[in-house]
Amino acid sequence: MSPDDIRELFAAFGPVVVRRMFGGAGIFADGTMFALVHGGVIYLKTDAHNAPAFEREGLGPFTYLRRGEPASLSSYRRMPDRLYDDCDELAVWARAALAAASGGQARKRQRGARAGASARRGSAAAAAPYRRRGCSD
Repeated sequence: MSPDDIRELFAAFGPVVVRRMFGGAGIFADGTMFALVHGGVIYLKTDAHNAPAFEREGLGPFTYLRRGEPASLSSYRRMPDRLYDDCDELAVWARAALAAASGGQARKRQRGARAGASARRGSAAAAAPYRRRGCSD
């Protein structure tokens, strides 16, 4: 998975920076690493707020070899496979991962932005048709 593929995949979420590290890559938004890529698999940052969603889907932690022994990093969980084809749902999971990585600060900003956006949209936006964006064409 190339950095361009990753940026395209996360386009509905917003701009991301991909940095090579530890034989894989880190995915950053607003200077905060919220996901990592290893072996072509994306893992998202978890905390007490979003970990139950990963557990419900049976998604395991990031595992790797440390000095030849298996190790895991439980604060990053495998991204659901369906999100590779659903960029809108991926954006929801990515926002939760960014909030986890930011220690909840992104969650607070998100709530405030959502409330302000709802007030600005008014009733005309509610009647507008929903148009799905594809992650890749």
